[in-house]
Amino acid sequence: AIRPVLQTEEVLANKPEGFGTKPANAAKGYQYRMQISPLDCMGCKVCVNQCPSKVKALVMKPFAEMEAKERANWDYAVSLKETEAPVNRKTPIGSQFNKPLFEFSGACAGCGETPYVKVVTQMFGDRMVVANATGCSSIYGGSAPTCPYTKNDKGYGPAWANSLFEDNAEFGYGMNLAYTQRRNKLEIDMLVAIEAGIADELAETFKLWIANKNNADETKKLAETIKALLPQAIIDAKEGAVEALENIKRNEDCLIKKSIWIIGGDGWAYDIGYGGLDHVLAMNENVNILVLDTELYSNTGGQSSKSTPTASIAKFAASGKMTKKKDLGMMAMSYGYVYVAQVSMGASHKQFMDALLEAEAYEGPSIIIAYAPCINQGLKDTGNSQLTMKKAVECGYWQLYRYNPELTAKGENPFKLDSKDPQGNYREFLLAENRYAQLAMVNSKSEEMFAVNEAEAKAKLEGYKKLAAK
Repeated sequence: AIRPVLQTEEVLANKPEGFGTKPANAAKGYQYRMQISPLDCMGCKVCVNQCPSKVKALVMKPFAEMEAKERANWDYAVSLKETEAPVNRKTPIGSQFNKPLFEFSGACAGCGETPYVKVVTQMFGDRMVVANATGCSSIYGGSAPTCPYTKNDKGYGPAWANSLFEDNAEFGYGMNLAYTQRRNKLEIDMLVAIEAGIADELAETFKLWIANKNNADETKKLAETIKALLPQAIIDAKEGAVEALENIKRNEDCLIKKSIWIIGGDGWAYDIGYGGLDHVLAMNENVNILVLDTELYSNTGGQSSKSTPTASIAKFAASGKMTKKKDLGMMAMSYGYVYVAQVSMGASHKQFMDALLEAEAYEGPSIIIAYAPCINQGLKDTGNSQLTMKKAVECGYWQLYRYNPELTAKGENPFKLDSKDPQGNYREFLLAENRYAQLAMVNSKSEEMFAVNEAEAKAKLEGYKKLAAK
């Protein structure tokens, strides 16, 4: 419901009255505006609270005052083609000028999960295939009669499907196997066609595709050329090349390298689907896993999961959970060939973006564990969900790190601890959420349990520091 506009004055020549812009700082000759959709705003105030300027650029006003004017401005803004401004799209700021291919999901106001999904689609959505576990992300991701996944100006967007709770990792793994098989067959058909004799331009393009078939940017360019040349090539083809070229035509959706994403919550990743997730990581195939970690079963009403920390109140742990949070990242790292990152968007946009780019580029399994504040945690203000992410890292409750196996081959330490030493008040952070604040009312040992929770977080951080120092 909020989009940056970055266009030239020429493109904006017919803008509506009241569609104010200002010269862009990072793109000379371009005009900038931040546009809100009044009909889709959830009123959560996350955008207002996150604005870094002293004088807020966004101010909450009654819908009746803003609807007519801003509705026209929004309709105009989204009618514009995607900006061609020369900005680096692989930075936290630059990425936001890519059209989000996940929009208007209907998730809870201030949801901590949806911002992660949105950014992933902005980076890879035009070639993205998603296996989505049942849970919040499947409800806001695919409930009838609407779907938040959309397409860009060229008609490309994520392909999405929802599996059962327990087998989503295997579901996504199967998608990857299928695409790998189909793309290998494409290569065979190209070699057959070249051998049988085809036009030089198409033959050279086929050779380039074979050499670069795992390079996403190159396959995008080559796919357009191949699609343009194929119809005439089939007409002109010699008998030995016709079948191969027709096979390529039928499977041209596989010309662009796909970005396979397996997405779900902690109830799936830590608990019900963990066996499958572990199996898929062990298979050493090129899949990307995004765990939206709310530390409880969000969609089913807030039940305790193995991600739930000690002392947290949840269903099935009404007196506070007595066991500590499972360290999913360390378990994945034990294989040695899995890319692992733990992120918290509100704490560090850059670290999240670095992890996202590294994970997707890694030719093997990757898993990103993302801290996601949730209404079921008993947040006192979901409009501060991004700030909650920041405070979680500042006090040492959540740690940021990246484990990249590619660094081992270079003789470098694969583990990088991105968190700084804790500065915030740990107990204050806990008591800002009802899942912890209410413990004293139901458990006389609440102080002891809070102390255990903090000690476990400190021990985890010390363990990470030792890894980073090797």
